[in-house]
Amino acid sequence: MIESTLSPATLWRKHPRETVALGSLAVAGMIAAAGVAWSSPSLGDISRSKVETTAPAPPPLLVRNIAATDAVAVNRDIPLSSSPNPSAQPFSMAKLDSATRARALECLTSTVYYEAGQESTDGQRSVAQVVLNRVRHPAFPSSVCGVVYQGSTRSTGCQFTFTCDGSLQRQPNAVSWTRARRVAEAALTGAVHAPVGLATHYHADYVVPYWASSLAKNAVVGAHLFYRWAGGWGRPPAFDQAYAGQEPSAQALRATALAALAARPAKSQEKQIAAIPGAEMIDKAPPGRVAVRFKLDEARKAVEEAPRIAYVEKVQASDNLRWTLSGGAPAADQKPLGRTSAEATPAPGASN
Repeated sequence: MIESTLSPATLWRKHPRETVALGSLAVAGMIAAAGVAWSSPSLGDISRSKVETTAPAPPPLLVRNIAATDAVAVNRDIPLSSSPNPSAQPFSMAKLDSATRARALECLTSTVYYEAGQESTDGQRSVAQVVLNRVRHPAFPSSVCGVVYQGSTRSTGCQFTFTCDGSLQRQPNAVSWTRARRVAEAALTGAVHAPVGLATHYHADYVVPYWASSLAKNAVVGAHLFYRWAGGWGRPPAFDQAYAGQEPSAQALRATALAALAARPAKSQEKQIAAIPGAEMIDKAPPGRVAVRFKLDEARKAVEEAPRIAYVEKVQASDNLRWTLSGGAPAADQKPLGRTSAEATPAPGASN
């Protein structure tokens, strides 16, 4: 038996063999406890607040630079998740005031129309379900319009592309709008589209977002692929955010999104600036202007390493221009300009 009152140093000197055994048991006990804490119950059975405290940030709108046909193949190869795909809980605004319901309906109808106007009814229901899933998830705003227009004033920050790519400038087709509105109305009065489960992300099959490989693909409906977060943030306990109970003005959000688009530099300007070594566009610029900042070291290096191409080569100058600029002789087969003096002086008695 080891005396409990001995100091660690004395304990080691008097009972080295027992100390090693005791330490080994302690380490084993800690490992076992850790294993129980993290592997025993699933995240779906534990309160989210006890395991994770900060919701993941929604990924930006960035896609891989590949052809549409290649994107379809890449997306086809992403396997569907084999884990359970529980459906969402019904979302109903029936008891809220008419103004709040009208604003939510306007925003959700816009999303269904612009994002899935050409899709089947199930395809439109899937998109509406994603919006409502986000309303209940702490990573997103707690209102329908807040979710729809999140990041709409940033070119790569919008969560739904129609809010920042100019689609809102298009006048909706009356028949298609009515169809989208019916889908939105059903979703806001408790209809649930179970096949997409708790999906919070989706994209068209002809693009591959950078975030696709990090999420769990749980459904394919029409031309859209649907995803949820892997792990605890994609399971039912995570969807515990309370609805705000009110909606911002849909018209004000739309006008703000269009104003931001008008003040944003054209895509051609962005591409031109991106092609200049060391140049980067500054977001904070007066409306109608473009602000550019240069990284001096990178720009200087690019200038020093730039290939030297003679002007006559760059513009593919003709032989005449080469001779004019360089003073060199024209090519052997170069035809002279004008007429010779003999051709210019008519012979006596000749008529022109």
